[in-house]
Amino acid sequence: MSNTILHKANQRGHANHGWLNSFHTFSFGGYYNPQAMNFGALRVLNDDTVSGGMGFGRHPHDNMEIISIPLDGDLEHQDSMGNTAIIRKGDIQAMSAGTGIYHSEKNAHENQQVKFLQIWIYPNQKNVEPRYDQLTLNLNDRHNRLQQVLSPNKDDEGIWIYQNAWFHMGKFDKGVATNYTIKGGKNNGVYAFVLNGDISINQQQLNTRDGFGIWE
Repeated sequence: MSNTILHKANQRGHANHGWLNSFHTFSFGGYYNPQAMNFGALRVLNDDTVSGGMGFGRHPHDNMEIISIPLDGDLEHQDSMGNTAIIRKGDIQAMSAGTGIYHSEKNAHENQQVKFLQIWIYPNQKNVEPRYDQLTLNLNDRHNRLQQVLSPNKDDEGIWIYQNAWFHMGKFDKGVATNYTIKGGKNNGVYAFVLNGDISINQQQLNTRDGFGIWE
């Protein structure tokens, strides 16, 4: 018998700073919920909308794997490793903060919003040399299937991080079903986050922006 946890979209933490409208699946900033601290190595899942021309100023991180997935618009990135980049819908970005980095993220445009997922994963190695990675994905590879976009393996599909974790993204037509086998051994779980629409996972009905975790 598996264990499950359901995070409904309307039960998430919420912070509207004017320039930033952010929903928190797990405890973050001023939102603290002892029942929603993390799911295994998954520590932060923030659903962020940033107004035109605005963004997060230069700030530090260490010993965290930080993943950004733009959903709409373009995000401008700069960091203390010398990287300057634009990440767009269809891209995925990963940083290993390791011994310490500074970075900033801002909306690359003055006249439109940018929407993106900010995800933090606990690393399985501490104090590594900081690194930056970015990849443009083929959106056709997720039509009616789960496209692998991140893994622990440098030679595998997608980008990689210092953790025994895999990310997949899919876009399914009505009535299409698929099976997913949990990777990384019997102690791993799986966490699903619905970007848009309605879906059923192991008889659990989920709607837009709901999260659902399964383990054991």
